[in-house]
Amino acid sequence: MENTANKYAIKELELTEIGEAKIGNKADEVVIGLAPAFLKFQNKTLVGLSHSSILTEIIAGIEEEGLSARVVRVIRTSDVSFISNDAAKLSGSGIGIGIQSKGTTVIHQKDLLPLNNLELFPQAPLLTLDNYRSIGKNAAKYAKRESPTPVPTKNDQMVRPKFMAIAALFHIKETKHVVAYAKPVEIQVKF
Repeated sequence: MENTANKYAIKELELTEIGEAKIGNKADEVVIGLAPAFLKFQNKTLVGLSHSSILTEIIAGIEEEGLSARVVRVIRTSDVSFISNDAAKLSGSGIGIGIQSKGTTVIHQKDLLPLNNLELFPQAPLLTLDNYRSIGKNAAKYAKRESPTPVPTKNDQMVRPKFMAIAALFHIKETKHVVAYAKPVEIQVKF
């Protein structure tokens, strides 16, 4: 597996929580929903990709399509389907991306049920920074009402058993920071 972590030299991003996230009214935005521990209590994925690099790539992908990214932290759950659905419901375009600390990512649309989505990326250990940029691009294309080709990803039957224990630990650490019924928090991102 190619490790692109060294290919991108990204400094840590500065994230500032600035209050309760509100529903957007801009049709040209995609909301990125971060899991409770993402770039707050954890800073790398299962395979060591920096959360800063991932977030930078997703934002870059959205901006390359001419749209803007808004970042929120969803703390009521650690389930990426619900995180992405919450992000989509906050987005003026109705499109959101959810991402867990372990790297699992979903592109969602606000009028779909939480466990239905536009694109699911469950094999986080196989995702590269290029994949994350493409995820941002595709989310922006959905926001522009286009029908993009799904982001191509690798598939490996042995990824699940190989990473099962560490994925469980990541999930436990993520879930430890869930606050039931909490409202999503708006995040200001400084590069």
